[in-house]
Amino acid sequence: MIKLRLKRYGKKREVSYRIVAMHSRDRRDGRPLEELGFYNPRTDEVRLKEEPIVKRLKEGAQPTETVRRLLEKANILEQVRA
Repeated sequence: MIKLRLKRYGKKREVSYRIVAMHSRDRRDGRPLEELGFYNPRTDEVRLKEEPIVKRLKEGAQPTETVRRLLEKANILEQVRA
């Protein structure tokens, strides 16, 4: 199963995340199938590639809870349901 989840990177205590599509059994910082965006929790900066995310969701990819909240804020889940 393919999941949309966060991949951690950055220095200690200065963490940032990439939103990636990965197989659910791969390790957290393993090689992703595709990079779909960026999230910085310290500044609440979010950059998303909407078209690839919608494509992955329509193919059946499941977002984690944190990624789901980010997508809901950006109104991307609404595009998939319509």
